[in-house]
Amino acid sequence: MTNNSKNSISPKTVERLSLYKRFLHEQIERGSGFISSRQLAAFSGGTAVQVRQDIRVLGYTGSSKEGYNIPQLLLSIDRFFSAAQCRRAILAGVGNLGQALLINFSQRDAFPEIVAAFDIAEDKVDTVIHGCRCFRRTEIGEVIKDQAISIGIITVPPDAAAETASLLVDAGVTGILNFAPARIKVPDHVYIEHVDLTVTLEKVAFFACTTTY
Repeated sequence: MTNNSKNSISPKTVERLSLYKRFLHEQIERGSGFISSRQLAAFSGGTAVQVRQDIRVLGYTGSSKEGYNIPQLLLSIDRFFSAAQCRRAILAGVGNLGQALLINFSQRDAFPEIVAAFDIAEDKVDTVIHGCRCFRRTEIGEVIKDQAISIGIITVPPDAAAETASLLVDAGVTGILNFAPARIKVPDHVYIEHVDLTVTLEKVAFFACTTTY
């Protein structure tokens, strides 16, 4: 996939394709061989038209009678994501949240794979935590360059988030997933996603407590 073709695809489309992939794996485990755009839409909360537009990005088409062949559609989605060639990620911050992410990724065929972790705590450095080697924070640049890593996951305290992001960007990272409750500014060539658990939980609590039946 070229950079131009990547730029023409919206982040929402990529997000939905990832959701479809998860659902398709569940359907295979249940013995299903085909699936319709309406079923995928019901799962993702979208529309059948949107599903068909998303899958058209893959260059795959289904049958008007049977729908989509699940193994073939999964293969097309896997090829779509593998074409990005960013297969390796690092984790900055091995606290409770960081370790929870490592456990989650170690229990499945993760894409991308977390290949290294970093922390300032001496009792974590030079150990293997949930299958992932933990390095000193000062080694971030060296490890990223040596292993050609493009993705960084930040789970450090908020006051360390901006500096950590700068270290990642300076070392060549071009994609960041930030779990720290702090907004981080990065250069235009770096893609960043903020996951603020506090904001999300407060939003859920607000609507949960104001909903009437």
